[in-house]
Amino acid sequence: MKTHVVTISDMKFSDKSQDVIVTYSLGSCLGVTAYDPKMCIGGMIHCLLPSSDSARDRARVNPFMFVNTGVPMMVRKLMSRGAVKSRLVFRAGGGANMRNDGLFNTGARNFAALEKLLVRNNVKLTACDVGGMIPRTMFLYLDTGRVVIRSLGKEKEL
Repeated sequence: MKTHVVTISDMKFSDKSQDVIVTYSLGSCLGVTAYDPKMCIGGMIHCLLPSSDSARDRARVNPFMFVNTGVPMMVRKLMSRGAVKSRLVFRAGGGANMRNDGLFNTGARNFAALEKLLVRNNVKLTACDVGGMIPRTMFLYLDTGRVVIRSLGKEKEL
């Protein structure tokens, strides 16, 4: 088994059924997984911000920093390895308001950007664990596509 660690503004994918993809410390950032159950290929992204609209140069250097550029790039990479878009199962975690501030509320904006992107592409989110004020760790198990959220010593499957 190999563990692929997704850092902030990063994306990893695998087509090896024994692999696990994980991202730690999802606060206001949004973790998104996409998994093709027939091909047993999946990916995970850890997006820092909702939109690249005001940072086009940064998005060219690292599209995974933003929900609106990173999630489509992850899907394209999975499809280039044999995944079929219509079979992809999407799950999300994170998007918290860690500082309990109403000024920026980056977590809610990140999740809203994902919802907008999915609606525009006629894709449904299978499950999510977002919001609140708690950090999350997210795991994607490539053998089954199972996604587990670990937070404050508890685990739950999405």
